[in-house]
Amino acid sequence: MKTLFDKIWEAHVVDAIAGGACVLYIDRQYIHEVTSPQAFEGLRKRGIKVFRPDQTTASPDHNIPTIHQHLPAQDPLSREQLSTLEKNCAEQGIRIFKVGSSRNGIVHVVGPETGLTQPGMTIVCGDSHTSTHGALGCIAFGIGTSEVEMVLASQCVLQIRPKTMRINIEGELKENVCAKDIILYIISRLGTDGGTGHFIEFAGSAIRSLSMEARMTICNMSIEMGARGGMIAPDEKTFAYLKGREYAPQGIAWKKALEKWKQLYSDPDAVFDKEVNFRAEDIEPMITYGTNPGMGIKINGTIPRPEEIAPSSRLSFWKALKYMNFQAGDRMEGKKIDYVFVGSCTNGRIEDLRAFANYVKGKKKAPHITVWIVPGSKQVEKQAIEEGIRDTLEAAGFELRQPGCSACLAMNEDKIPEGKYCVATSNRNFEGRQGPGARTLLAGPLVAAATAIHGVITYPDLSPAPSEF
Repeated sequence: MKTLFDKIWEAHVVDAIAGGACVLYIDRQYIHEVTSPQAFEGLRKRGIKVFRPDQTTASPDHNIPTIHQHLPAQDPLSREQLSTLEKNCAEQGIRIFKVGSSRNGIVHVVGPETGLTQPGMTIVCGDSHTSTHGALGCIAFGIGTSEVEMVLASQCVLQIRPKTMRINIEGELKENVCAKDIILYIISRLGTDGGTGHFIEFAGSAIRSLSMEARMTICNMSIEMGARGGMIAPDEKTFAYLKGREYAPQGIAWKKALEKWKQLYSDPDAVFDKEVNFRAEDIEPMITYGTNPGMGIKINGTIPRPEEIAPSSRLSFWKALKYMNFQAGDRMEGKKIDYVFVGSCTNGRIEDLRAFANYVKGKKKAPHITVWIVPGSKQVEKQAIEEGIRDTLEAAGFELRQPGCSACLAMNEDKIPEGKYCVATSNRNFEGRQGPGARTLLAGPLVAAATAIHGVITYPDLSPAPSEF
């Protein structure tokens, strides 16, 4: 009667602490340049080394530039953080994917694509969107800097066991509905606190139909509904995705790993603390109108009116509309947009770039709009070039930049100017998230592509153009 979460969690509990906390063993920790320096300094002050450096992997990503990466970062703080990460990894014998190297990229992109992330693992990182890795059947969650230090020192972390929740989506998705639309729809229905205190397993025929990269998008944003993390049971798609990757098991080790991985599922009689069901056919292309990911509606819908908002949420609703300069009852479709950002650990993978490129092929970018297309890793960049995606983008008036977190959180030069509107495939639309005064609208790569072509929020129509004859 065990859930997938139960099986993995219980296999990693080292000890139970009075009061409800557990000492949880961690299989892999990912680190980057922003949340690790203080952790390493803490180790130095205590005179100890990293306990198991082979189980830690570093990749600078948050504030690296997305152009001219062969040059030092222009921002002094960014330069210091990047050099500090390299120094710390060299001193402690930690594998680092340096800027410009063939494996560099956003940690939540390079982990799965190199095979470092594997089913059944416990994974942490000093970054909230570590939940991404749950798409491969892991317990993966973000931690604070003091906990980063704890894992570096002991390969364990103190955690209180969360409750379990299963979200089932059954049915067939519309052709122009992508994973981003699914998760924005779920959050719009359950709210940004709908998963609080829970670890979510996403299940159902619609989830099983998704590619691995689409599953990563779903799990990536599970924390935007307050959840501790999200996960999806591994299946044949998972195994096919991992097979042959650089750090995945090989030969006999692969066969042994596969035997274990095939046991990672929720038992038929498993009991969850909470279950929610949705129908795939109810989901449409989505976009946000406010300042949290729960403020989402279908593209051709209208912003809710006050009477449609719960009384407890009306103050934040009015505050969000004031910030965004929108009105209750406004239609989102047709609103002019200034910027489009395609990238981040949510939608910066090769499938996202393919979807965008396929939509804009043979078309031209709207003249007034600025578009940043940022691959999630050097591997994604390489694939985009080899597959002709860069050529397609350039023919349509776009530019493929270099990998990094970029305008997701504006820690480098990629900032949206004050008052400007940006349709972003990233994960958060908080006030100032993409720069002071920037106005962010979250959407998937198809909506981003349609908007980039027309210059206004546009419903992504995938039907073939009518023949002239």
